Amino acid sequence: NPNGTAPGICIEGDRCTLILMPGPPEELKPMFRDIVEPQLRSMTDQVFYSRMVKVCGVGESRAETEILDLIDGQTNPTIATYAKLQEVDIRVTASGADREEAREIAMPVVEELQKRFGNHVFTLDEDVNLEKALVDLLQNREMTIATAESCTGGQIASRLVNVPGVSEVFATGLVTYANETKQSLLGVKRQTLQRFGAVSEETALEMAKGLATVSRADVVLVTTGIAGPDGGTEEKPVGTVYIGVGVRGEYTVKRYNFRGNRGIIREAASTAALDLARMRILENR
Repeated sequence: NPNGTAPGICIEGDRCTLILMPGPPEELKPMFRDIVEPQLRSMTDQVFYSRMVKVCGVGESRAETEILDLIDGQTNPTIATYAKLQEVDIRVTASGADREEAREIAMPVVEELQKRFGNHVFTLDEDVNLEKALVDLLQNREMTIATAESCTGGQIASRLVNVPGVSEVFATGLVTYANETKQSLLGVKRQTLQRFGAVSEETALEMAKGLATVSRADVVLVTTGIAGPDGGTEEKPVGTVYIGVGVRGEYTVKRYNFRGNRGIIREAASTAALDLARMRILENR
């Protein structure tokens, strides 16, 4: 290992070969690229081609039900699902005599997955995450986005600014956690907060409309909810989140009911918000 002190190990047995590598990416990646991959290639006359179909807004059980026939009948290519929070990644892997042959075997299944999941597929690139997909879409449509967050506390804005080049499309990000800031910065009416509460469809809609006025962005994205562990009621239990999206004057507010601890609920809400914004942009003409 020229990049660290943990050695790589290769153990050859009668029926299999075990290869162990150090965990840190800066050590693992060059070791795999320079040593392990050439060794693996010498051990087989087959070439493998993989494509990742990333799906958001579809639960793991529903995703597996949608592709159960493909999984049951798989030989080459093979299909594997990986569940994440509010996201399911489906890896399609094919083998062939060369890369082009393996790709030709894999792509019909990839295209079938795209057909079945439609706009829920946000990328076929393993290195692209949801926020990157949203930023790319905004750039392609020449649109800007602004956020106003309550329960997510800036998490959506933070994810967006992790994407290089986001300055071209990201107008502003506000954390309007207190009712007073919802009123003073976004123009949410006091009567709305008193009658419906901060966590409500009505408040989320006024937040979105107010943010559109303040930011002048093409797309506005807002959240308000109960992340817990306290604050829930029978009508609005912990995990209740309203997400509002406005795309050039057309507004949508959707209620979600997430489960988990405070961190999981906030992360799930930020993912759902990014995906809802992406879907509404795709639907906007």
